Amino acid sequence: MQTEVKEKTKYAVVASVQLPGVSDIEFEASLAELRDLAKTLGFKVARTFTQKRSAFDAAAYLGLGKREEIRCFVDEPGAADSDVGHVEAVLVDHEISPSQARNLEEEVGCEVMDRTMVILDIFQRNARSRAARAQVEIARLEYMAPRLRELAKLAGPQGRQRSGTGGRGGGESLTELDKRKIRDRIAELQQEIAAMDVERKTQRSRRQERHGLASVALVGYTNAGKSTLMRALTGSQVLVEDKLFATLDTTVRALLPESVPRVLVTDTVGFIRNLPHALVASFKSTLEEALDAALLLNVIDANDPGFERQLEVTDEVLGEIGAEAVPRIRVFNKIDQVGDAAAQVAREAMLRATYPDCIVMSARRNDDVAMLHRAIVAFFRKDLVEAELFLPWSAQKLRGEIFSSCEVLEERADGEGVFLRVRGEREAVKGLAEQLGQTS
Repeated sequence: MQTEVKEKTKYAVVASVQLPGVSDIEFEASLAELRDLAKTLGFKVARTFTQKRSAFDAAAYLGLGKREEIRCFVDEPGAADSDVGHVEAVLVDHEISPSQARNLEEEVGCEVMDRTMVILDIFQRNARSRAARAQVEIARLEYMAPRLRELAKLAGPQGRQRSGTGGRGGGESLTELDKRKIRDRIAELQQEIAAMDVERKTQRSRRQERHGLASVALVGYTNAGKSTLMRALTGSQVLVEDKLFATLDTTVRALLPESVPRVLVTDTVGFIRNLPHALVASFKSTLEEALDAALLLNVIDANDPGFERQLEVTDEVLGEIGAEAVPRIRVFNKIDQVGDAAAQVAREAMLRATYPDCIVMSARRNDDVAMLHRAIVAFFRKDLVEAELFLPWSAQKLRGEIFSSCEVLEERADGEGVFLRVRGEREAVKGLAEQLGQTS
């Protein structure tokens, strides 16, 4: 009989400084997100330490008193909570310098990871496709490059210089050598991504030729329920986890039940608060799936008190990639998580008053998903045309093409053939009429 080995719980603490001008709601929302990021990395957050300061401590990010408080907790977590084991890391809710990280590590007695490093580690673990892995590596290299000089200072004289040829001259510093290697590797990866982009554009072009141009992209913040909504709309078994960045790769599926025109749904990588611009840039090719869409579904967590800021950031990023002109529907998801029934009604009324064209729903309610499905189909049907086609008995080989490319509204037959009342895209209907020798 095999004994099941229980995975050891990893504990971490979260620490953050609230600067002037950062509201309590925004500060707590960012902390909550960092705790979710910690969960995705496999940590259980034992405690959160916060303080208000006019600026970060230049030497170690947090003030001396707060550093001592964390050190005491790391040394004896059981004194505060008997259920908490050894604390392995302090997760800082800002990007800090190598010297700040090292000084903080020395004072608190365990590893320190800033917000950017936490996100990069998650990206590295969850990237599956070649493109996503290459993009993650570029982001990590860009994160490390400006830190090399400071890291070299911390390493001391022995880590700074490589001797010249034959012992003559100062040689090339290790910092300069490492930076050059990083630049070369980034250039190599960028060439690989450019080649993959060409390949992806070819695949998308073929997909559009086969299925038309009816495509929808889900955009918005991670953990707003995009993957759950994707599964509900397409019936696909996409990964759904209560973790941030559970998946980084683009997923494309057909809208179900299928409609005329046939609609393809794409799930894109999610946004988070305070995402470093370098990371947004490195994932630009993934986000650019939104550029190919005829319609964007901006998925928002209706239960998030900071959703307005999320809307602003989503609009900004979509503007950066040139997708601001793509039509969009705001979809406020997770309304079922807003308190009791009365609270849900009040929140829905507020959202509809503020955003008149929005959809308020839960991806877990079939009636709500059906409502969104109808809205998507209606968007693509608004430019469809209706026509009557006559299909002679001698041309029945075209029957399959008519039914696959158009919606047949009415069918009646006589001795010479079949009259079909159809609705479809203008070009598709025109092409069928020309094949039948008719004018549409």
